[in-house]
Amino acid sequence: MAAGNLLRVDDFCLFYRTSAGIGRAVDGVSFELERHQAMVVLGESGCGKSSLGRGLLRLLPRNVEICSGRVFLDEAEISAYNDERFRREVQWVRIAMVMQAAMNALNPVVRVGEQVAEPLLVHRGWSRARALARAAEVFSLVGISADFLRRYPFELSGGMRQRAVLAMALITEPDLVILDEPTSALDVLTQAGIMNVLKRIKRELGTSFILITHDVATSSEIADRVALMYAGQIVELAGAADFFLRPFHPYAKLLLASIPRLHQEKRPEFITGQPPSLLSLPAGCRFAPRCPSRFGRCAENPGLMTLPGGRQVRCWLYAEGAQP
Repeated sequence: MAAGNLLRVDDFCLFYRTSAGIGRAVDGVSFELERHQAMVVLGESGCGKSSLGRGLLRLLPRNVEICSGRVFLDEAEISAYNDERFRREVQWVRIAMVMQAAMNALNPVVRVGEQVAEPLLVHRGWSRARALARAAEVFSLVGISADFLRRYPFELSGGMRQRAVLAMALITEPDLVILDEPTSALDVLTQAGIMNVLKRIKRELGTSFILITHDVATSSEIADRVALMYAGQIVELAGAADFFLRPFHPYAKLLLASIPRLHQEKRPEFITGQPPSLLSLPAGCRFAPRCPSRFGRCAENPGLMTLPGGRQVRCWLYAEGAQP
């Protein structure tokens, strides 16, 4: 593992068993994340983003058919840990997660403070009084008054509930926080407030983030790197500035061209067709049926190609000697 890397994921796969067949939700994903870095995982709904986040933290449903690959945290291969050791040393201790839909992540009949303090009771063995005092500190960090510790989830607004769930993830001071659509279903001003909190936490605490989202505009505020997913695979992996200014993969170009611009007369474009079913993936390049640049070689499955400068792209247009 390169110096400075916090997380390394090698060939991670997560397949689900369904009545209609095997769904390849995450299919051979590999990436590295440095300390104090934020990586945004972008893509359309159903591309495997949330499955990747849950798989890394072993929050798996019962119908998992295959969960494979190697995951390293610092120098330790945490994918080799048994479930008990993973729960004790990794889950909500060094890696935490903010779930999508904060109201569903909170127990409606338990006070918010008790839920936020729970990881310290379970994983650190702290007393209730000490854990609640720490919860008040973390509430202040995410911009919530300590008075809200005694309230129930239904007494909080959507933005406050999202901050409370973020506080729950931060209370054990993890190295990495995975955020699954943290600003979905929130109004624009509340979204901006949540993103400002995340930027401050990254700056002041040095916490690393993996932000799972389909919101390109919001994600650009915090991203250091971008991993673009399509049909269970990463199709482009690049530094955020490079990706947003000059995307390479045809899917990335179309995705960014679909975003409305304030000071641009050009109308937003759209991507024709639909993403493929994860139960029945096309042979060859998975984006080829929707790609305006497809050519003969797209019938073969492209690997993730590393270009000069370190950007990685899964597209035959960038293979050595390619002449589409």
